[in-house]
Amino acid sequence: MSPASPLYIIPVLPSSDIKRDLDWYEKYTGFKYVFGDEGYAGLQREGHEIHLQFHHGNEEDPIHGSVIKFFVKDIRPYVDEFVERGTIKPEKLQENTPWGTHEFGFYDLNNNAIFIVQDV
Repeated sequence: MSPASPLYIIPVLPSSDIKRDLDWYEKYTGFKYVFGDEGYAGLQREGHEIHLQFHHGNEEDPIHGSVIKFFVKDIRPYVDEFVERGTIKPEKLQENTPWGTHEFGFYDLNNNAIFIVQDV
């Protein structure tokens, strides 16, 4: 790895209500608040980090949904957990997709798509 190589990436997702979304992420995904305020906040889970940034949702400051994918070694514990949390229904798991994955996805309260993916 060269000295100029990136160390990591942190996705920043749009939010129309940071406080509401922090509660939602903790309940439905297990990501926990680590810093921030009503304009910008960071959450972490198992070495992964995402940030939320407030947007007014108007013409000058629109909210456009994003897509993020978290790749895991074994998807089954995540499926079980997210079903138990009420985030997804068991049938959301797509196994042996044509592109070589097991995966499931869902939307947060701002229409950001979040996928958990296992390469097979």
